[in-house]
Parts: sequence; structure tokens; C-alpha cells
Amino acid sequence: MSQATSAAAEILAATEKLLAAIFRGDWATYTEICAEDITAIEPEGRGHLIQGLPFHRTYFPDSPRPAPVPGKGPTITISSPNIRVMGDAAVIAYVRLVQSPDANGSIVTSASEETRVWQRIGGVWKHVHFHRSPL
Repeated sequence: MSQATSAAAEILAATEKLLAAIFRGDWATYTEICAEDITAIEPEGRGHLIQGLPFHRTYFPDSPRPAPVPGKGPTITISSPNIRVMGDAAVIAYVRLVQSPDANGSIVTSASEETRVWQRIGGVWKHVHFHRSPL
């Protein structure tokens, strides 16, 4: 496996870990993965560039939710990921699909376009910026 292929696999794994932490509300894991000075362009920012972790703390519960039971909780799919590694920086762009049951038990799917920027800091990939747009 080439260095670029290995780094791309690391970025995909880090992104999967990040999304799992978000859906579980696992603030400890989220802050471990993200740089303290992360920036974001996302719907919750209402047109503003979000800077730093404090804005995101509001969206996490006091303690993480349990991992979803397969077939019962949300299923997260990173669709058609495109990963570009440039030395100690990497970008992943994809569509995130979330399948989950509604109040009636029917499965509904939501989607968002996401681009995430990662930087290798001290030998560890840190999430430093993202842009998310709902579809």
C-alpha cells in the first residue's frame, strides 16, 4: 500500500469515527479528533463562519448516547468519498446519507454534502475545517 493510499484510508477511518461521535453525542471523542481552532461553514451558523469548538458543544448531550443497535438506529453512509492527500493536509468530499426510522417506524433518508479538511499535527490527523450543506 502506498503512503498516499494509506493516508487516504486513515482519513476515511477518521471521518467515520468523527461521524459516529457526532451521532452518539460523544463530546470527548469529538474534541480528541477536532483541532481546538476548527472552522466551519454549516447551516447552524446561519451564514457565519464558525471558529473554535465552543459553538459545537451546545449540540452534544451531557453524556454520550449508546451506540445504535444494527437495524434499529440510524445508519450513516459516506457515499462516493473523494480523498485528496497533500502531504500533511487532506480533503475528503462526500455525500452523507442517514437512514433512520421516523415516529411511525418508516425509514427516512436525509442527505448532506460535506467537505472536511484534515491536517496531520504531531503525527495525528486533526479535523480542522468543514463545510456542510443539506440536500
